[in-house]
Amino acid sequence: MSKNVKGFAPILRFLGAAGTVTGSRFALTTSDGLALVDCGLFQGLKELRLRNWDPLPVAPRAIDAVVLTHAHLDHSGYVPALCREGFAKRVAVTQGTADLCRVVLPDSGHLQEEEADYANRRGYSKHRPALALYTENDAIGSLDHLQPADFETPAELLPGVSVTFRRAGHILGAANVLVDIDGARKRRILFSGDLGRPVHPILLPPAPVPAVDAIVVESTYGDRLHNDVESLKVFEEAIRRTAERGGVIVIPSFAVDRTEVIIYHLRQLVRAGRIPDLPIYVDSPMALAALHIYRGAIERRSPEVRPDVSGDVFNSASYNEVRTVDESIALNFLKGPIIIISASGMATGGRVLHHLANRLPDKRNTVILVGYQSEGTRGRRLLEGEPSLKMLGRYVPVRAEVVDVPAFSVHADQQEIIKWLATAETPPEVVYIVHGDPPAAQALKAEITSKLGWHAVIPHHLELVRLD
Repeated sequence: MSKNVKGFAPILRFLGAAGTVTGSRFALTTSDGLALVDCGLFQGLKELRLRNWDPLPVAPRAIDAVVLTHAHLDHSGYVPALCREGFAKRVAVTQGTADLCRVVLPDSGHLQEEEADYANRRGYSKHRPALALYTENDAIGSLDHLQPADFETPAELLPGVSVTFRRAGHILGAANVLVDIDGARKRRILFSGDLGRPVHPILLPPAPVPAVDAIVVESTYGDRLHNDVESLKVFEEAIRRTAERGGVIVIPSFAVDRTEVIIYHLRQLVRAGRIPDLPIYVDSPMALAALHIYRGAIERRSPEVRPDVSGDVFNSASYNEVRTVDESIALNFLKGPIIIISASGMATGGRVLHHLANRLPDKRNTVILVGYQSEGTRGRRLLEGEPSLKMLGRYVPVRAEVVDVPAFSVHADQQEIIKWLATAETPPEVVYIVHGDPPAAQALKAEITSKLGWHAVIPHHLELVRLD
């Protein structure tokens, strides 16, 4: 698309997270440049994952800047590939996002190399050889492009285009990105990123919506309502039930924020005498690194952290850190009752695969799913009751109990999204609904139309819209 043409209408193009819940990438083109808001990986269904290997519709060398809403891989995980393909400019982030990306991105590259190597050694990939999308070194190199900025402080992204990070309350560093475009007709667009919930055990809630012309809003839980009280009850009962039969509880967990929230709640439930004080093993180097970052944010009184949170809210006598591969393998020989928390949250890769392969065949054990499970992931297949699961090149029978606990989601549900939108100073001209499976996006669109009376649109993959 041409640039540097005065009078050229700003264009927004949906390069990802349109019609699906992952791959967040939005291209913003003005007369003076081209920027990406988010640069994430597609996850879930194979047809979506294959998009990660497709050339971007815009040349990486032609991109003048990138801004990230937060560090989760479906929003940040394509940055190393972008840099390897020629992007050489800055990536604007909050400090929390920079800190977490320094953990998340190299780990992503390492896991991709590890999984490709494992597939090649075991010979179960149809690719010869199986390759990583990018390497750990690619990811480490991309970190030099991260440039942190403060919340609520406008910064130039392109000539005539400024961005302001506003608190999103989703994970540490997560932001709504407010984009101001100068020109004959000034325009203001707000990207929600992943929207947090009104009540998080550690983080403050999302900032209200300012006066804007357009909002790009996520819809992960656009068709659902969280019932925290009932979900926590299900969580407690599953732990007690498994402990009574001497089983092992495996919790596939997102390494960033979800692990912190789970450990926090486990600690609170033990203190209240509502569950037994079982040994807890956190088997994820990335989760442990993220825990360290969260502890640092609490200690230095980060403006994102709730003022009533202090001290080490994660530590307990039952808490054990598993760092090395040998220590992880040793968990296979431990008898229950114990709790193993391991990444990834949708069982798409990482050490949790080995724990699931080892523990799923035993009916005494329990797998607790604590977050959104994208279509096509092993987590979704477990949730839907499949009797066997393919992992590490072989099928594993599912005899363990599988329990869904959505209470630990750090995504706003339908009504929480509506309440956040309703804080807008003035109604926007349009709301673009992204980052959701089609039923969720359709349901949220209906709610926005009926409850708020606003114009809402669900864009298609690669669609372009004018912002003038």
